[in-house]
Amino acid sequence: MCFVALGDSTTVGIGDPITGSGWRGWARLLAAELARTHQLTYANLSVSGATCESLRADQLHAALRARPHIASVIVGVNDTMRSTWDPARVHDDILSSVGALTDAGALVMTLRFHDHGRVLRLPALLRRPLLRRIEAINAAYDAAYASHGGIRIDLTDERVVHQREFWSVDRLHPSELGHRWLACEFAVGLRARGFRVGCPDIGTYTTPLPWQNAWWMVSEGIPWLGRRANDVLPWAMRMAATEVASRVRGGRAERGVRPALRTERPVRLARTGTPPAVPTHQTADTHAQVMSESP
Repeated sequence: MCFVALGDSTTVGIGDPITGSGWRGWARLLAAELARTHQLTYANLSVSGATCESLRADQLHAALRARPHIASVIVGVNDTMRSTWDPARVHDDILSSVGALTDAGALVMTLRFHDHGRVLRLPALLRRPLLRRIEAINAAYDAAYASHGGIRIDLTDERVVHQREFWSVDRLHPSELGHRWLACEFAVGLRARGFRVGCPDIGTYTTPLPWQNAWWMVSEGIPWLGRRANDVLPWAMRMAATEVASRVRGGRAERGVRPALRTERPVRLARTGTPPAVPTHQTADTHAQVMSESP
């Protein structure tokens, strides 16, 4: 059996460090579980910073050559933070990549993204336009799922993604717990399709120490921002300016309309329950790009 993982830094495993150096991540965790019950070849082709276009151009062909039985495509967040944002092209790249893998015989795993602005605690001027782009990415994945099926996780329906423990210090990449959760959710989907696969232990994980978080921000986070500053900062300014202009236009339109009288009684909203508790603690593993293991 062959499992090929395509995507960006989330599939690289950023946020889930392994002893020494490098990253593990949800795909490596899932591959380890598959290798317990299958003769498995695993290739992680993901690249930090990948976009939908670069995945299609640089990762897809190598994935198709591997003739995978299972493939994952998780990409799109980097596209939303670029000045070259083109929703039509993003839609075509996602649909074409998923379609090509499916046509080659792979069962493709994808996900729908959550509201990143809420997790990042962005101001409304940035959060709203970013969410519109996220929704466009999700619409592309919806179209791919409707056309080709597969397995997907819908993060918009999961309260766990709004718990702090789910995220690494940058709030953009999953923590070790987040990666374990993703691996387990995909394992559940694979089991529903007839695969024999277990879940990594979600109750056993390591919480980084403060100095480790600080080291990560200095060694990874700040350099990333420096590399992206020429694109991210103008993007943020344009997004905010567009949102302000939209509000101004909306305000002018509203001033020309007299509101209708409301006579209905106010509706009292019921409080929702608190999110489920997330377990805590430890573990470590090794990383391999390709592995083969007998049951």
